[in-house]
Amino acid sequence: MKIKSFIYIILACYLGTFLRLFINNNFIISIIGSFLVGFFISQRLSYSTEKILLSGFFSCFTSFSGFIYFLHKIFHQGDWLKFIILCNLIIIVNLFTMYFGFWISRKIT
Repeated sequence: MKIKSFIYIILACYLGTFLRLFINNNFIISIIGSFLVGFFISQRLSYSTEKILLSGFFSCFTSFSGFIYFLHKIFHQGDWLKFIILCNLIIIVNLFTMYFGFWISRKIT
């Protein structure tokens, strides 16, 4: 990859992190991110564009650490059943949302 692509990835990371600060809800962020990832992976993107979007923007926007922190708070409270249900529910809902974004993108193009 060229240095120009690295600069674009860094800028995409900054933008993703900046947008994340304005949406203070991990579940909403993960749903939006999953939908958009599904939408963009179905497109024929160049290698550098794919890296900029997926490795740059979406990795900082959806931030796995936000998901883990949310689950950690529930785990720390000792509510095991809620922890197991939410962990599985979040993963399943995000997978379906990503597939829906993929499907919508295929129907549009």
